[in-house]
Amino acid sequence: MSSNAAELYQRIESDASCTRALFRQALQNPQGALKAISEIGDDLGLPVTTEEVKEYLSQLDNNETKQWFVKARGGL
Repeated sequence: MSSNAAELYQRIESDASCTRALFRQALQNPQGALKAISEIGDDLGLPVTTEEVKEYLSQLDNNETKQWFVKARGGL
């Protein structure tokens, strides 16, 4: 399923409004943001678990994502 996480990341990243909404949610409710990401994956036919999302995000070599992950990590 890690390939699903990668594909889902690409799709979310290409949708600026979705990315902003998830960022705002992650700052307020990190677990809710992870759940929302999983639900988006289900809707797109790319099912992922919250653990797969966390693992994928932690392995990215992308400064913006790393900053998001650090800010949201307190609730992850």
